[in-house]
Amino acid sequence: MIASTQYKLSAADLDVVLALVRCGTLAEAGARLGLDGSTIFRGVQRMEKGLGQRLFERSRSGFRPAELAQRLAAHAEQIESQLEAARAAAQSGPGEVAGVVRLTTTDSLLHGLLAPALGALRARHPLLRYELHAGNELASLTRRDADIALRATRRPPPHLLGKHLGPVRMAVYTASAGGPAGPAGSASPAGSAGFDAELAHGASWIAPDDALPEHPSVLWRKKHFPKVVPSYSVSSLLTVAELVGRGLGIGVLPVFLAAGRAELAPLSEAIAECQTELWLLTHPEARYLTRVAAVYAALSQQLVLE
Repeated sequence: MIASTQYKLSAADLDVVLALVRCGTLAEAGARLGLDGSTIFRGVQRMEKGLGQRLFERSRSGFRPAELAQRLAAHAEQIESQLEAARAAAQSGPGEVAGVVRLTTTDSLLHGLLAPALGALRARHPLLRYELHAGNELASLTRRDADIALRATRRPPPHLLGKHLGPVRMAVYTASAGGPAGPAGSASPAGSAGFDAELAHGASWIAPDDALPEHPSVLWRKKHFPKVVPSYSVSSLLTVAELVGRGLGIGVLPVFLAAGRAELAPLSEAIAECQTELWLLTHPEARYLTRVAAVYAALSQQLVLE
């Protein structure tokens, strides 16, 4: 291609580049912008012809951004963030924080940690609104479908900004005869964590095998009790807690989720092999948005685990 000095990129051009970098396919980029895929394709062709450079490498799996597209997407993200900040400023008065903050997490973290903190957030920033998403993927932050993620992970993605909030300890629980569940204590050495192997093989297990096959609790159980077949395979740790509490079996649960629930009682100490770490994550560009920074700072203080 021969570079042209006449072509001037528009804001709409940058929107197309950013959407395609984030989504990777014409159809998904078009859906994001409210356009059809052919319009996105023609826009990319027009830009490449005008700029005299390739923006994307085509393949059967989609569009892979070249270096120039990645640089343009970075500029587009800065513009996007500034626009969001300007809109939020227009909606709020002096010293107020307004707008929508999109939070993504898992259902157990949402119900066990995030939901209790939302009341204080509401009191501090009454003009803020929240979109809450419970799922197991982190892609939403990279694609800017969410502003902040609360995740239990040993290795947070390096391209995201994060704050470590403490260890997420796990233990085996059963239904309680009454009284609040006591703390499972500090993590024990690797192994059965004081858990009765005979009980393990004789009990009904409740586990998220299909939904979270690589979850540390699943890997631990399969390693130490390989002959155990769960009686109930469920889609989330929150469901494990609900069924255990109803007396349907035993299961491995986060200590924070079981704490204070009278229907749950620990059968083991905290299991070192199951321990993960709690992280509050955001996209590097999102940190400049006042509404995101305010929520991120508040959650950083409220959600600290021991």
